[in-house]
Amino acid sequence: MIYPDHKWSKFIRLKRQIMKAMKRNIYLLLVLSAMIGCKDRTNKRAVEPKAQDSVLLEQEAHQELYGNWVGNFVIDENSLEDGEGLPNTDYSPKINLTIKKITDKGKVFGQNVVKGNLRSLTGKLEGDGNAVQLLLDEPGDKKSDGRFEIKLKNDTLIGSWVAYDQGVKIKKRNFKLLKKQFAYNPNLMLNNQDEEYGTLVDWINAKKKEAIDQDGDSTYTYVMEYYRSASPAVFSINASKQKLAEKDLKNLKKLDLEIIRNTIFARHGYAFTKPSIRQFFDPVDWYVPVSKDVSSDLSPLEKDNIALLTRFEKYATDNYDTFGR
Repeated sequence: MIYPDHKWSKFIRLKRQIMKAMKRNIYLLLVLSAMIGCKDRTNKRAVEPKAQDSVLLEQEAHQELYGNWVGNFVIDENSLEDGEGLPNTDYSPKINLTIKKITDKGKVFGQNVVKGNLRSLTGKLEGDGNAVQLLLDEPGDKKSDGRFEIKLKNDTLIGSWVAYDQGVKIKKRNFKLLKKQFAYNPNLMLNNQDEEYGTLVDWINAKKKEAIDQDGDSTYTYVMEYYRSASPAVFSINASKQKLAEKDLKNLKKLDLEIIRNTIFARHGYAFTKPSIRQFFDPVDWYVPVSKDVSSDLSPLEKDNIALLTRFEKYATDNYDTFGR
């Protein structure tokens, strides 16, 4: 069909108006769809954090209690059964109770280190000021786990630990802990802890020898115990600062070499497990056990000295004496 010019022009204008209207409607639909999508995402974000609200709202509190609390972990003799002896190495080992975090809801998180064992702690704090009380639990997956009940008295944490399993040999311990900051210091040295014998004595690894004594017509047989001791070198050789040479070690006893080597680890806060090593470091004031792995903290000098000391330990010997025991 052929339209007159004026009708054709009118038709073209009408078509353009329809196209513009369609484009405008499509644009409005896209905008509306985007707005609805944003609203949905906003609603989701408003709902999702609710699971985390309780954590986000809990602020840290009592940060003055954060850090290491160190002291002796003493067996409560009243909790021992009649006739049960006290193991010498376990009577009062050093404990480091570390408080890592306290929330304003009273939740407490930390750990303790005793005899080389690291156990996590969780619990609660009650009270305020100088009337603070802590109730802390070990995980409970070991027979030796238990609960700490602690009170803050001035600058001291005083309390007791009670084993969950009352069938274990050591059922209760008591303690008084002072706050002590741990910091590596290569200048730290052992001091002479035994004024009576004038040196460090290994009371753990005794050698026993049968002896015979005769009194007139009577003969007595008994067992003598002999102990090894360290030389003064353990108080002067610092393997964290000086480069050791063979001439420095060739005349030392095996015990000397062991103590000098382990003093390196003690400076880094290594938590010793063996009683034969702990006996020399638990009584030392500056020693704070904090970790079971300090290998990454050792300096190149210390690593070289450890290797040399270990090599000499294999061939060194010890002298044994009775030391009046």
